[in-house]
Amino acid sequence: MPARLNAGDQTHSYREILKDYFRRGARWTSAPKPQLTDELFDPNFKLPEKGEEIRYILTEFEPVFDAADFFRCGRDLFVTRSNVTNAMGIDWLRRHLGDGYRIHEIKSRCPNPMHIDTTILPLGPGRLLINPEYINPDELPDILKKWDILVAPEPDPINDRILAITSMCGKWLSMNILAIDEKRVIVDPHHTNMMRQMEKWGYEPIPCSFLHYAAFGGAFHCATLDVRRRGTLESYF
Repeated sequence: MPARLNAGDQTHSYREILKDYFRRGARWTSAPKPQLTDELFDPNFKLPEKGEEIRYILTEFEPVFDAADFFRCGRDLFVTRSNVTNAMGIDWLRRHLGDGYRIHEIKSRCPNPMHIDTTILPLGPGRLLINPEYINPDELPDILKKWDILVAPEPDPINDRILAITSMCGKWLSMNILAIDEKRVIVDPHHTNMMRQMEKWGYEPIPCSFLHYAAFGGAFHCATLDVRRRGTLESYF
């Protein structure tokens, strides 16, 4: 049973599950609701040019974060600061979780960072998928440097007129896959290079057409939440 759960309005569809966990002893947490006033945003923000230092539209007016900027491995959480997660938000979560968990910040070179799914992704104990444009392996937290670093292949071009107009995602949507165990991964069949590379790495890619979800800003990894879990909490570090 998860020790802590974060819930927002989007969780109403499985609220009965959360209440069941709570009755059985889980801790049910809601982060501070932000004011979202003008002070939270930099009025002079501009996307950085190539080679310039990454800038963020958020100020440190109040703590804000998206859970989609984090991934968790046992009692270790990894986060990228972004245009939806500021340093105060990371600090809030670090203090709230306390000494039982560790939070490690991952440096991203994404010019418009928002969510971690197309930047870096754990595929299982000791294996990490990285975006070669956004992640420098030498700058990873020390705790990850003993892991096998798998470099994502160049994405296949997607020639879809509707997606070109509506999608909030870049070309690296191919990284937004879902590992369901240590061998099987769900991949959109449009991302042929990713499927073939997964096979070379010893995985079994399961093709599932999901490309038009991209118009809403994501794919498998960010469209799922593993609420019901089996097994025990493990640490790989």
